[in-house]
Formats: sequence, C-alpha cells, structure tokens
Amino acid sequence: MKKITLLIPFFILCYTSFAQYKFAPKDYTSKNFHQSRRDGLRAKMPDKSVAVFFANPIRNRANDVNYIYHQDPDFFYLTGYREPNAVLFLFKEPYTLEDGSVCNELIYVQPKDDYEELWNGARLGVEGVSEQLGLQKVRSVEDFRKIEIDFMGFEHVLTFDPPRDLRDNIYDPYELSDLIKIFKRKAQYPSYLNPATEHLYNLMRGTTLQNQSNVAQIIGSELVDAAVLRLDQNIISYLTASTPEQRVAVGQNLATTNIEIMVLDSLMKDLRQIKQEEEIKLLQKAVFISCVGQKEVMKAIKPGMSETEIQGIHEFVYKKYGAEYEGYPSIVGAGENACMLHYISNNKPKTVAGELILMDCGAEYRGYTADVTRTIPVNGTFSKEQKILYNLVLEAQTKAIEACKAGSTFEEVYEVATNTIGKGLTKLKIIEFPEDYARYFPHGLMHHIGLDVHDKGHYTTLLPNMVVTVEPGIYIPENSECDKKWWGIGIRIEDDILITDGEPVNLSASAPKTISEIETLMKQESAFDKIILPNFE
Repeated sequence: MKKITLLIPFFILCYTSFAQYKFAPKDYTSKNFHQSRRDGLRAKMPDKSVAVFFANPIRNRANDVNYIYHQDPDFFYLTGYREPNAVLFLFKEPYTLEDGSVCNELIYVQPKDDYEELWNGARLGVEGVSEQLGLQKVRSVEDFRKIEIDFMGFEHVLTFDPPRDLRDNIYDPYELSDLIKIFKRKAQYPSYLNPATEHLYNLMRGTTLQNQSNVAQIIGSELVDAAVLRLDQNIISYLTASTPEQRVAVGQNLATTNIEIMVLDSLMKDLRQIKQEEEIKLLQKAVFISCVGQKEVMKAIKPGMSETEIQGIHEFVYKKYGAEYEGYPSIVGAGENACMLHYISNNKPKTVAGELILMDCGAEYRGYTADVTRTIPVNGTFSKEQKILYNLVLEAQTKAIEACKAGSTFEEVYEVATNTIGKGLTKLKIIEFPEDYARYFPHGLMHHIGLDVHDKGHYTTLLPNMVVTVEPGIYIPENSECDKKWWGIGIRIEDDILITDGEPVNLSASAPKTISEIETLMKQESAFDKIILPNFE
C-alpha cells in the first residue's frame, strides 16, 4: 500500500501537466506567425541593437489570491508564450554568446517544476518552448544571473520602462522583480531613466545658444503634467541656469546611455497596427461572439433587471463560445450611468422603464478583443427625445464609417463625426454653436483594436488591414445647460471596422443598431426567460 500511496501524487501530476496542454484550445496564433513578427521587428531595428522584452508581472488581488494571469501583449505577439517570469532578447545581427553559440533571439523562461505545476498548472519549460513555440535559443530563468550578453557592446539597447510597482517575493529568486534588477545591473540602467526624462534629457542635450530659450519653455510646459520631474536635479539646474551659456553646459554635461525606451514602442506600433490574416480571423471571432451577446441581451432585458445581471448575460455568451475573458471591464450603464464614459461599477440594482442602457462590451478570444457598443431602451421602446438623439449619433457613425477609406486620416474621419453631431446639437438648441460639440461628445472617435482593446498603432493615416473602432456618442447628464427633456440620456454606438483597399468592412454589423431593428428584436422571446433561480431575500 505504501508504494501505491507514494505513486498517486506522481500520476496526478503527470496527468495534470499533460492534460492542461493536451486539451487546451488549438486555434491560437501559430508559431510561424510569432516567428514572422520577430523577423518583422528585427527588420525595423537599428543596426547594432538588441531589443529586450519582459513578461507581464503577476498581480495580487487579495491576500494569497492573484488575478488571472494575462501576458504582456507585446511579449505574446512576439512569442506566443503565456506564462509569467520570462525575458526575451532579439538581436539585430547574429550574436555570439559566451559559450560560442550564435543566435538572433534568446528567451529565458520558467523551468519545469513538479511542485509548482501540481498547484498552478503545467509549464512548457525550456524544451516545451523550444519545440512548441519554435524560439531559437531557450534557457531557464535560473540561468539569468549568468546572462551572457554584453549590453555595453550595443549602440542601442531598446526596451520599455520596466514595471515599477512589483511585489518582491523573497521566496522566489527568479520572479519578474529579480529579473528586472539583474537586467538593470548588467545593462547599467540609469536611475533617472523613464519615458519623460528620456525625452527631456534629449532636448537638453541638443541645446544651443540659439534654441535654449525655446527648449526651456517646452520643458517647463511638460512639468505641468509630470510633477515628479520637478524633483530632477538636472532639470532644475537647466531651468534655473542664470545664463544661456550655463544652460548649454548643463545639457552637454548630462550623462549618456545606450538604453532607449521610446524607440521600441514606436516600432511595435508600426507592426501591430497592421493585422495579419491569423489576427483578423481571431478578431472576427471575438466580434461575432460580442455581437451575439448584444443580441441576446436585447431579447432578454426587462425593466427591473440589474446592471450586473445584464453584464452577466453578455459574459455568459462569451464563455459559451469559449472566449477566455472580457477584453476590458464591461461597461453597462442605465439611465444617468450611461453618461459616465468608463462606468464599470455596473451595480444599479434595478433598471427602470423609460431609460436607456449603454452596453460597451467585448469578448477576448485567444488574446484578441472586440469592442462593440449598443444603446437600447430598457422597456423595448425609444422615447421621442431618445429617438432624436439616437438617430443623430447613428447618422454621425454611418458617415464616419463611410469615410474609413485607406489613405484617409484619423483626423478627417473624426471631423466627419463631430461636424454632424455639432450641427445636429445646434439645430436642437442643445448647444449654441457647432464647435461646442465637445460639451456632450467629449471623447475620441476611433482607436485600434487587437491584443489590446486600445491596441498599439499610429493615429495618422488609415491603412489596409487596420482594424479600428468608430464610436461617436452624446452624453447629457442631469443639470446640463440645456432643456431638461434631454437630461439623463447617454448614447454610444460602436462598431469594429476592417480597413481594406476598397470599402470598409463592418465586422460587427450583425448587432442591430437602427431603432426599428432594435425594437423588433427586443420583442422576441429569450432563452434566458426560462432561467428561474431561487430568491435569497
């Protein structure tokens, strides 16, 4: 019996480790996709450079419970690796390690660990990452202290400002906080360096007698939004210099470093803003699931339901289709709550007949997130005022989507929507002049979606295979400076648009958004009507 007892944990462990990957979804982006993304970044990197990426930290929720782990989108984009405590190096040119081996990429990952895997699930380990993800050189984080890279030998060490709010588990010498400390020590990472100081220091280094006054003005204006920079002694010395010559001298005497933390973000925006075929397929699935959620809520919603219950219907649909998470906290705001742009409390106990409910929700499927918003009447029928404002928002969105052609600028599309809303609100006497539109339409119109709901990308010109949202809105809180008949109305309509060489493609067109479509669907029966749970009150 003793032998059997001792073997039981072993068999459980083997099955658990095996099962977690054996039965996991198979439609994640392929290793060939991630390899192509690494190659794409390497092609954009400057000569004699190395790019350094860290996995996302584990975040604590409360006591000994952590949030569900979510990989850093850039790290996942380049590797497909979904575990914590990892570091990726990409070399512009082939790099010779101290053992004589040559590589253009090197990743450090968590090793296999029977005890940890018993509690927290399987790890790929070094061999698994090499075989399943196809990275060229894979090593354990246990070897990271002996890292074989001479960072001083590169002209450019490209990285992001590492997370500063990390917990340091004294019982784990290979967690992210330790990896970052080791990297900073080996790379001689300056203590002053962050995205704000890098920008300002570069300005100061470029100071001449002719431009020193303008540079000082720029730096002074940036300090308004970054109070911590007011404590930087070099910036203080620069701004308080008594002569132009002294100001130039401060800039010339600043320390230099080969570490750059703004370049890499721009390069990743170049890559991620253009979606590859595999990404578009996953985005289409995420959008489809999110649209089904909107439609099911339209059929199921009734006055008296809570915002939480309505949120739950959306997210039930996501899980039913196998979407792992929501792409962002669901926004479900009824009545006055719809006038708060990022309202995520969703805790109104009972919705009321006669009010609108704004539902900004998106499923995350295999890492890619949709972002679809519909605004509907809780009782199934729009009031006169609600119809007027709703149709104004819909008109603005329709015109903006039509303008989403390759070659158009984000600003041009934004102006199409704001001109429509500004003129409409003026005609309704809600504002005095069209240019006052921002009082009731205070946010932007478009953003990229992908691995992030606000995905990386540049906001200049629309290009084929970008996927962007178009989301005009009107929000009139109680006690606004207009006729009270408009008070408490918040409306946003948001669709996910694929930019092509021709006409834009609305990926979320299946979610009804005209008044007649919405009111017709809301009359249909819902499968959720049959779910009756015991009352605990």
